[in-house]
Amino acid sequence: MKVAASAVDVLRRPVAGLVVLIYHRVGRRTSVDVDLPVGLFEDQIGFLVERCHVVTLDEALQLVSTPGPPADSVVAVTFDDGTSDFGEVALPILDRHRVPATLYLATRFIEDGHQFPDDGAPMSWAALRDAVSTGLVGVGSHTHGHALLDRIREEDIDYELDHSIDLICGRLGVPANHFAYPKAVPGSVAAERAVRARFRSAAVAGTRANVFGATDPYRLARSPIQVSDGMRWFAHKVRGGLGLEDSLRRRLDRRRYGAAKT
Repeated sequence: MKVAASAVDVLRRPVAGLVVLIYHRVGRRTSVDVDLPVGLFEDQIGFLVERCHVVTLDEALQLVSTPGPPADSVVAVTFDDGTSDFGEVALPILDRHRVPATLYLATRFIEDGHQFPDDGAPMSWAALRDAVSTGLVGVGSHTHGHALLDRIREEDIDYELDHSIDLICGRLGVPANHFAYPKAVPGSVAAERAVRARFRSAAVAGTRANVFGATDPYRLARSPIQVSDGMRWFAHKVRGGLGLEDSLRRRLDRRRYGAAKT
C-alpha cells in the first residue's frame, strides 16, 4: 500500500503546507502498528529537528491562516488518547530535543483509570500535570469517552465535549482549545456545530499537508505514524505524501468500525 501511494506521489506531487503528525504510543509494549520502538521514535524526532521547522499547534494554525509557505517544512507533533508511555517514554525524548507536542486526551480513561484498548495503561492526572509543566505539552480534547461523534445521540454530544473540557481545565489548569475526532472520523452536522462552538481547531484524517492560506482549521488533516513506516515512509509523510494510503485505510476502517461507537 505504501509503495503504491508513493508512486502516486511521483505522478501527483504533494502540495506544500503544514504537516501534522499523529502518534499514539511509544515503547513497543504491544504488537499494534501504532506502538513505535523507542529507537525509531527518537530517530524520527531527530529527523524533524534537523530538517523541519517544528511548531506548536497554536503556531501552526497561525501559519496556515496566512497564504504563502515559509522556507522550511513546517511540522506539528500530536499524540492521541493519553496512554502512560507518553509521559514515561515519549516525553523524555521530546524534552531532550525540545520538540513541542499536543496531546489529545480521552478523559474518561484518565479519570477512571480505565485501560485503553490493546493494553493501553492510562496516564494519571499527576503525570499529566508534570508533562504540562515542561512547557512543551499542550492538551486538547479527544472527547470524554473516545466517542465517535457521527453515531452517538445528539443529546450526548454536549456531554462528551463539555465533560472533557471541564476535566482538562479542572485537573490541569489549562484550557482545551483544540479537538481531535476519535479514529479521525468527522462528526454529524450537530457534532461539527458543537465542536466549532467550543474549540479553535478540530483534526480529522488526511495524510496530507494543510495548505497555507486555504485550510479550514476545523478540518485539519493529520498523518498517522506507524511502525511499518520506519524512516523511509516517515520521510514521505513529513513531506505531505502517502495520501492514497490514507484513502484506502479509511475505506477499510468504515467496514471495521461500522457498528462501533467508541
